[in-house]
Amino acid sequence: MTGSIWAIVPAAGRGTRFGGPLPKQYLQAGGQPLMAYTLAALAAHPALAGIMVAIAPGDADWPGWTAVQSKPVLTCLGGATRAASVLAGLLALPESVRADDFVLVHDAARPNLALADLDRLLEIGRGDPVGAILAAPVRDTLKRAGDDGGIDGTEPRERLWRALTPQLFRRHQLIRGLTEASAAGVDVTDEAMAMERMGLRPLLVEGAEDNFKVTTPADLARFAFELASRDCGPGTRDPESAHPQWPVSASAFSGPEEI
Repeated sequence: MTGSIWAIVPAAGRGTRFGGPLPKQYLQAGGQPLMAYTLAALAAHPALAGIMVAIAPGDADWPGWTAVQSKPVLTCLGGATRAASVLAGLLALPESVRADDFVLVHDAARPNLALADLDRLLEIGRGDPVGAILAAPVRDTLKRAGDDGGIDGTEPRERLWRALTPQLFRRHQLIRGLTEASAAGVDVTDEAMAMERMGLRPLLVEGAEDNFKVTTPADLARFAFELASRDCGPGTRDPESAHPQWPVSASAFSGPEEI
């Protein structure tokens, strides 16, 4: 596959659940900001043409990257919500991106994406008229809580999945879905939800459980452990690693400020 897919990375949030002075996407792991791993994971796929990062107005932490692994990195101003940032990214894509082209959307603080998962998502999703998302089957027992904190019942888990990213949809359909949700006052929490509101049914593509989003200090520690456990020594990588783009090198990034 030649480079034909653009990815949108919404990175305008402050990560208030995490706490601390920095937005979570700029927190360090293995000597690099989380978002460096996120962008490198996307850019490692040959189908990727470029990345649009939606950043907050006045974002002083953005390193100013203009390319990663020779793939262009563009920026636009994001919005107050994830959906608004994704919509801004969709509208800011280069003119060469057509209305019916597929686009990826991936969380800025989800740095542990495996190349094999991305490859499978693109292969399956581009064969569907709507698109697809990475997801993981729910394996834990789910309890429904009452107002008093007691258990009201047990929910069947057989057909439940946890939505992950990336998510893959056609540009014009996702613009329509996000625009209609915003007009209706609905705060969609992922792109698939916007598509569902239009009566569309994206496919679920099973992804690795370790493609987690960093939302707490424990998540950050987990990712740092992942980095350390896959590192076979200075400048080397485990040949069996699902993440051949690691370690992330500053030389892979272009822009006014190196990582």
